[in-house]
Amino acid sequence: MHQLFSLVLGQRDLSRAGDLFSLQDADIEDSLSEALEQIKDISSSTDYLTNDNDQAVVEICITRITTAIRETQSIEKHGKALVALWESCLEHNLKPVGKDEDTPHAKIASDIMSCILQNYNRPPVMALAVPVAVNFLQRGNKELCRNMSSYLSLAAIAKADLLVDHTETIMKSVLQVLKEKLKLRRAFQLKLKIFN
Repeated sequence: MHQLFSLVLGQRDLSRAGDLFSLQDADIEDSLSEALEQIKDISSSTDYLTNDNDQAVVEICITRITTAIRETQSIEKHGKALVALWESCLEHNLKPVGKDEDTPHAKIASDIMSCILQNYNRPPVMALAVPVAVNFLQRGNKELCRNMSSYLSLAAIAKADLLVDHTETIMKSVLQVLKEKLKLRRAFQLKLKIFN
């Protein structure tokens, strides 16, 4: 792994994390999968949810990694490690806390989602991503679900057969959204009756 990534992730050195952006994409490209694996270890630690420093380091590193992956067009090389980190987010609470404030793992999932699923026209990447992506649909985070649905529709246009095995999960998610909308509509109609 590149020395600076090793320092920033190994020591959780927030003061040096910004220096990652001074490095050329090509200089760190070979280190990205290993860095993603280390981020997965950090974000799975027992104190991650309460450790603001670790969360900030992870957020900066993910931004740098996803930028490098896009710029070097190396998603197929690092897709497995990226999807593994993304999938690890499913082991944690993704429902917003407070007033629409995402949990640390929901932030990771959201950042990674766009990097992976913007490659909907690359079947090898989608073959890794779609089985994980559909699991986010029923995790209680409406924003993640909405964005995931948009990306999955693009994936369906590009290569529909990737979604065939996941039709039931997708339909359950759609039905759940419709039920919630119907419940809100009924509550609104009830309020109108009360005020009239």
